[in-house]
Amino acid sequence: QVQLVESGGGLVQAGGSLRLSCAASGIIVSLKAMGWYRQAPGKQRELVARIFSGGSTIYQDSVKGRFTISRDNAKNTVYLQMNSLKPEDTAVYYCNTYEFRDYWGQGTQVTVSS
Repeated sequence: QVQLVESGGGLVQAGGSLRLSCAASGIIVSLKAMGWYRQAPGKQRELVARIFSGGSTIYQDSVKGRFTISRDNAKNTVYLQMNSLKPEDTAVYYCNTYEFRDYWGQGTQVTVSS
């Protein structure tokens, strides 16, 4: 059974940093494509960053140079380091993977105040 548990969200001032964690069970993160998505109120869920099994990464244009996705294979955990946060980064952030179907975590709220 695949489970994804996010943590690390919170309230931060603009320009600050947060690191989100996604602890996975039922899969081996180093063998899967793992993604971080976000959903702001009234908006569709959107891809923020993805790390592939080979280690390559992709980012949404608006977060390039500010966010970094990474993984710790020993902890079976994926991270999203978010620097230089902006109010428009405010959203619920979700961890995602695909194993015959999409799996999502419960989400973690990130609020950036101006």
